[in-house]
Amino acid sequence: MMRTIEILLVIVIITGAFTIASFFAVLPSPRQVSPINLRRLALTTMQTLDVDYDLSETVFKPPNDPAWAKLQVALSACLPPNIVYNMTVYEVLLTQEKLYNPTASISNAESLGIASDAASYLAASSNVTFNVIPEKIGEHGGGGTLYILNCSDANGWWITGYTAQKLASDLKNLLSRYFQATIMVQNTSQLRQILNKTSLQDEFLQNAVVINTFGECVPIPREYCKGHELEGEGYQSGVDYPYTKYCYTLGQKTRQYNWTWVSIVGYPLYYVSNTEIFANDNNTYGIYGMQKVYQGGINAFLQGLDNQQYRYDETIVAAGISGLVYLSSEVSYCCNYYGIYPSPYQTSTRALSTSIINNYNLTVPLYILNQVGSQIPGAVYRHIFKSDTNITGSFLALGLTRTPDIRLTALGLLSYYQPRLYASEYTVAGTSRLVILQLGQVGGV
Repeated sequence: MMRTIEILLVIVIITGAFTIASFFAVLPSPRQVSPINLRRLALTTMQTLDVDYDLSETVFKPPNDPAWAKLQVALSACLPPNIVYNMTVYEVLLTQEKLYNPTASISNAESLGIASDAASYLAASSNVTFNVIPEKIGEHGGGGTLYILNCSDANGWWITGYTAQKLASDLKNLLSRYFQATIMVQNTSQLRQILNKTSLQDEFLQNAVVINTFGECVPIPREYCKGHELEGEGYQSGVDYPYTKYCYTLGQKTRQYNWTWVSIVGYPLYYVSNTEIFANDNNTYGIYGMQKVYQGGINAFLQGLDNQQYRYDETIVAAGISGLVYLSSEVSYCCNYYGIYPSPYQTSTRALSTSIINNYNLTVPLYILNQVGSQIPGAVYRHIFKSDTNITGSFLALGLTRTPDIRLTALGLLSYYQPRLYASEYTVAGTSRLVILQLGQVGGV
């Protein structure tokens, strides 16, 4: 019985305390519990008004122009009915004494109350152009030539939906402004010239970038093919895939000339192509003019890059990755800087093994795509001999699935070389207006 009385007393005391506390407690108003973010609303409103450049056009007109009345109607329509506003436009001056001069103002209330917030928006006149001038790769350290393989006498593979020539044209449009000279290598004879250290247009051949747009295939000059003048330099009889020696030569030239050799998609150096010499040969998928090199191609290239003695080696150094691969943080940052936006995730079926790093004296200064286990789906590899600091050739490989995305190639090169962008400034008086939209809230509880 006493226990029951004690429990009842406790209930009465707790209930009384709660009632008294509720009576004296001051609860916040709904506006304080869930306030409107006036600054964000102001900025969003100005962005909406300027989606077709209507705001930017109006703020440069005289205050008595009819466009101001239309702007006020649009501004009122964009805001909730309980929001009051004041929009003031300032001319941006170039003098040190005064930076801003008010030119016009529109408002729907005499006062914005005791609580308000504002956002700013910079508008430029229609006759102003904004230019970005890129630094040229090589202008301070030599080199700066971009070679793009555009050989008309070769076919590509693993570039589904494209031709090598179309990819070459698109890469030229993306990258030529960043290099001292951009040279389209139009046929395998011209490729033979630069391999023989002969310039095509008096360009710098040393320290150049060479982009192979033919995917898993690489053009081969006739002099490196069986039965021709220099077959001993590019052909090796008695092996299953005799043109691996040519890939070794490409690695040697990359080291000697300190090139950056670029493979844009798939397994690097898996085929060689010359539509005249291999006119009756195909890759078993109906693409004529090519011969398979198989796994030995990339191994031979890296042997030449590392100045190792050539040996026929079909060791598998690439494998597929299950699932997606993602852009590295370094490359993601450069997307905004250079204004190039590939998909942040890709599929990779030709990722190179990390084993090549130690086997061929390579370092990885840039991961284009994040490493997955022991596989690297996209990266730039530098060759540096042990006990040395000099770079002797680099290699960019994107082991992606079939359809190439040249934005990744361009972004990888720009992230590696990091040319600076010099933005032009508004230097003419009267070309900029600063718009301040201040909002307040009235009514409600």
